[in-house]
Amino acid sequence: MSGDAEFPLTLEDLGEREILTQVLRPRYRDTVGFGDDCAVLSQPPGDELGGELVATTDSCPTPLVTILGERDLFYTGWLLAAINLSDLAAAGALPLGLVVNYTLPKQTTVDDFRRLLDGVDACAAAHGTQVVGGDLRDGQTMQLSATAVGRCVPGRRLGRTGATLGDRLLLVGSPGYLWASALLSGGKAKLSEQDTQKIWSRARQPMAQVAAGRVLAESGLARAAMDVSDGLYATVRTLCEANGLGARMNTDIHLDSAIAEVCAQSGLSQFELAETWGDWSLVVVVRAEDVEAATTRLSAEAIPAREIGTLADAGEGLSLTVGGTSIPWRGIAQERFSTSSWHGGELSQLMADVLRVPAG
Repeated sequence: MSGDAEFPLTLEDLGEREILTQVLRPRYRDTVGFGDDCAVLSQPPGDELGGELVATTDSCPTPLVTILGERDLFYTGWLLAAINLSDLAAAGALPLGLVVNYTLPKQTTVDDFRRLLDGVDACAAAHGTQVVGGDLRDGQTMQLSATAVGRCVPGRRLGRTGATLGDRLLLVGSPGYLWASALLSGGKAKLSEQDTQKIWSRARQPMAQVAAGRVLAESGLARAAMDVSDGLYATVRTLCEANGLGARMNTDIHLDSAIAEVCAQSGLSQFELAETWGDWSLVVVVRAEDVEAATTRLSAEAIPAREIGTLADAGEGLSLTVGGTSIPWRGIAQERFSTSSWHGGELSQLMADVLRVPAG
């Protein structure tokens, strides 16, 4: 696709995947780590000097919790840090620091600014790192971004390639909390006050799986990894494309008990809620014979992980196993520069778009 003088091709015409394929990959294909969650800054000879330095940068969109009524900028700051630290987790990197960039309206109160900073600092501290610099400027609207730098285990940097036929997919973390909060807020389910508050707390303060990435990298059990930033479908599809493979997904998975109850009341399967984004899980590729060792290592660190699929021949594409029957997986990907890209909006329509729950 190239467009013409009268109708020039736009980024919306391409969408994020084709922007990567048609525009960025031809330009940067020889860059080490291109296409992975993190960029590679240095490669010590033989990695004996302490492992590669990696970096990532990401902006913070309108948080769903803001749409659900949360006005405290602490949680926006927390999300800004978590988004970037999650990319380091996918590389198996130890966070070294965050550089943050704040564009804020002049009318922003000092108290709100302090709460924003509190959220970034608290999230960074919870992941064993800190803010080391940044930039502040004024603008018409709030725009937030950050850059995270980390160091990988010597010789064990994780990326999106390295998987082979028959490898297994692990979903690492506790998915479902953010969109369970949306379902509760939208009246699709009702739990006890205690369970509702537990879900709401987890939704507002998601933890990046930095410890899990590090454990799996150090042990050599992970072959590839990617964080779930655009939903499970987009993540698995990207991993498969990077490795020239397909995937057979197991839909019989079990989430935390409160999340499972939200699913039951909302008429959703637990797999459908696990497909969503916002909880900053990881999808990790391991050998079939290493599944037990990987889950055991993670369990020792109180990190939940579940096997969710098997990598198959590319010709099989992506499929779901439902009650013993295989069907094509037609998941939803929140791809940037597309109609499904996240820009916030009205809650009932968002649930229809992300969860396929009827609006109204």
